[in-house]
Amino acid sequence: MLLLDMSVMTFDGPEAWQWLVQFCILATALLLGNVLRTKVPFLNKSLLPSALLGGLLLLIFKAFPNCQDFINKPMMEIVTYHALGLGFVALALKYNKIESKSTPMKVIETGALTASTYVIQGIVGLIVSILFFYFGRKLFYAAGLLLPMGFGQGPGQALNFGKIYTGWATQQGVDFAGADFGLSIAAMGFIVGSVVGVIYMNILRRKGILSRKKIADAQVNKLEDYEGEGEIPDAESIDKLSVQICMVLFVYFLVYLFTNWIQNMELGNFGTNTLKPMLWGFNFLIGTLFGILFKTVLKRFKKAKLMSREYINNYMLNRISGFCFDIMIVAGTAAINFEEFGKFVLPFIIIVTLGTVVTFAYVLFVSKHLYPNYKYEGFFSMFGMLTGTASNGMILLREIDPKFETPAANNLVLQTLAAIVLGFPVLLLMGFAPQSLKASWITLGVLVVFWSVLTVFMLRTKIFKRKKKE
Repeated sequence: MLLLDMSVMTFDGPEAWQWLVQFCILATALLLGNVLRTKVPFLNKSLLPSALLGGLLLLIFKAFPNCQDFINKPMMEIVTYHALGLGFVALALKYNKIESKSTPMKVIETGALTASTYVIQGIVGLIVSILFFYFGRKLFYAAGLLLPMGFGQGPGQALNFGKIYTGWATQQGVDFAGADFGLSIAAMGFIVGSVVGVIYMNILRRKGILSRKKIADAQVNKLEDYEGEGEIPDAESIDKLSVQICMVLFVYFLVYLFTNWIQNMELGNFGTNTLKPMLWGFNFLIGTLFGILFKTVLKRFKKAKLMSREYINNYMLNRISGFCFDIMIVAGTAAINFEEFGKFVLPFIIIVTLGTVVTFAYVLFVSKHLYPNYKYEGFFSMFGMLTGTASNGMILLREIDPKFETPAANNLVLQTLAAIVLGFPVLLLMGFAPQSLKASWITLGVLVVFWSVLTVFMLRTKIFKRKKKE
C-alpha cells in the first residue's frame, strides 16, 4: 500500500500539482472533444463519443516532439482502471425504476447474446494471435483474447488484462505491450461501433427499410428524475451529491479490502496461477456485487425502520457513472503508446477487421431471430454496446427509436446481470489461456463449445421447429 510521506512533501512547488495537472489535461481534452463533436458536422453525424475525440486529441498532441512526457502514461492507466470500477459501483447502487417491456426470458436471451458475442470475438482473436505466434513469433499467442475485452468491455478491462498478458508474455520470453494492444482495440471499437453503425443505418434508410424519426427538441429531465419520494434534502448538514460520492467510494473501498484479503489466502495452484493474477482486474465485477449488497442492506434498514430517509439518488449516480466512463475513455485512449503500437500494427488490423465483420454478422443474424418485431432496434443497440459501451448502443438506438417505444432499450439495461453470470467463464478462461500455448489451445476449444451451447440456446425455437417439420 502506497503511503505519502507528508514530512518531505512541499506544497509551494510544481510537485504538488503533478497529479492534478493530469486531471486538468483530461478535463480539457473532454471539453475540446465535445466542442469538435458539436461544431464539426461530419463528426456530429458519425456519433463518435466526445470522450473518444478528446482521447484522440491527446494522442495527436503526444505525437509532437517533447510533448509525450507532458502526459503521464502510468497516471492515465491508473485513472482508466479506477474509473471503470467506480463507474460500475455507481450503476450497481441505482434502484432500477424502469417499467420493463421485456419478458424475463428475453432479458436472459439478450444476456446470452452479449456473452456469446464475447466468446466469438475471443475465438476470432485467439485464432489470429496463435497463427501469428506460430508463423512469425511477433505476437503473444493469447493476445487475441484482448479483442472481447477491448470491443465488449472497453478500455478498463482491455487495460487490466493487457497488463496481465504482458506479465505472462515476459515469462514466455515474448515482447508484448499488452496494455497498448488492448487500449488500441478499445479505441478502435468505439470508432467501429459508431461509424460502421451509422453507415449501415444510412444504407437501410436509402433502401427504405428505416425512416428517420425526429427526436423531440425539449428533452429535459422531469422533476421525479432529479428527486424520488422520501429522499434526503439537496443540502442539509451534508450535500446530497457528497452522500452519493461517499457511498460509491465506501463500496469501492470494500472492493479493495476484499481483494486484498483474497490475495493473502492460500487457494492452491489454480487460485495462485489463474485467479489471483487477474483478481485486481475484476474490480468492476466485485464492485458491482458489493454495490448490490450495499443497496440491499439499505433497503433492509429502511424496512426495519432503522432508516427513515432515502439516501440513494438515481439521477446523481447516473451523473457519477457517466463522468467516470467519460474520463475512462479519454484516459484509456491517451495511454496508448505510439512507439509500442508500431510493433503489432499488422495483427492489430487483422484482428480488428475480422472482429468487426464477425461481430456485425453474428449480432445481426441473432437479432433477427431474437427480436422479430424490432430486429433493427435490437441490432443497433447490441452492436453499439458490443463494440463500444452501453452508451454507444443507446445513441444508435435513439436514431431509429428516439422514444424507446420498443423493448430494445430495456433489454440492453436489464441484461447486465445475465451477461455477467453467463460471461463469467470467459473471464476465468482469460486468466488461464496465457499460461502456455497448450492452455490457449484448450481455451480455444472450450470457447467453441461454449459459443455453440449459447447459440443453440438462443436459436432453440428455430432449430427444433425445423427438426419437427423435417
